[in-house]
Amino acid sequence: MSIKTDIDRKKFPEHVAIIMDGNGRWAQERSLPRSAGHKQGVMALRDTVRAAVELGIKVLTVYSFSSENWSRPQAEIKYLFKLLERFVRQDVAELHSHSIRIKIIGQRSNLTRKLVEMLEYCEDLTKDNTGMTLVVAFNYGARNEMTSAVKALAQRVADGELNPNEITEQHIAAHMGTSGIPDPDLLIRTSGEQRLSNFLLWQCAYTEFVFVREHWPAFNKDVLESTIEEFRTRDRRYGGLATSTG
Repeated sequence: MSIKTDIDRKKFPEHVAIIMDGNGRWAQERSLPRSAGHKQGVMALRDTVRAAVELGIKVLTVYSFSSENWSRPQAEIKYLFKLLERFVRQDVAELHSHSIRIKIIGQRSNLTRKLVEMLEYCEDLTKDNTGMTLVVAFNYGARNEMTSAVKALAQRVADGELNPNEITEQHIAAHMGTSGIPDPDLLIRTSGEQRLSNFLLWQCAYTEFVFVREHWPAFNKDVLESTIEEFRTRDRRYGGLATSTG
C-alpha cells in the first residue's frame, strides 16, 4: 500500500524542510563539472515539488543559497544565479498554475536590484494561491535571521511599543522570515552530512531529522517517501514522556 493511500495525518509531516546538499560531489563522482550537478539539482527540485504536492505536504522549505555561499568561486555563483533566472522564467508559471504559493526568506539588502525584482515577482504572482507553500531560503542564514529579529524587537522597545519583560517566543517568531508558517516537522539533509549548516535554527527546536546518503541530484519521490516512513516511526514527545509510558 502506498504512502498516499495509507496516511495517518497525525503521523504525517505537514512541513518538510530540505538541505539540498551534494551537487558538486554528485558531479565529481561522474567526472562532470560542478555546473552539471547544479543543473541536475534543479531537476531534482522540480521532481520533489511535484512529489510533495502529490503526497499532500502543506509546506516545503528548501535551502537554495546560504549567506555563506558567497565564498564560492564567482563563476559558480554566476551560474547558480543563471539557474535561478531560468527557474523564474520556466517554472514559476507552472507552480502558479498549480496554486503553489512561493515565499522567499533571507537577506535582500546586499542583492542586486535585478535579483530582488525576480524574488518579488515570484512572491507577488503567487501570493494569493491556496495550495502548497514553497519556501525558498535564498541568501539565508539562521543566525542573521535571529539577529534581525532581535534588532526589530529592540527597536520596538526603544520606540516604547513593547515592554522588554513582555517579550515572548511568539514575539520572536513573528519577526522571523517564516512568520505565519508552522515549524518544520521533518528536516531532510542529503549527501550523508549530519549538521544544520545555519539553517532554520530557531524553527527546528522540535523537528525530526533524517539524513540520507543520496546526493541531492539523485533525490526523488522514492527517497522522499522513505524519509516520511522513517518520520512516521518517530515518537515526537516535545519534552514530554513517550506515548508508551503510563
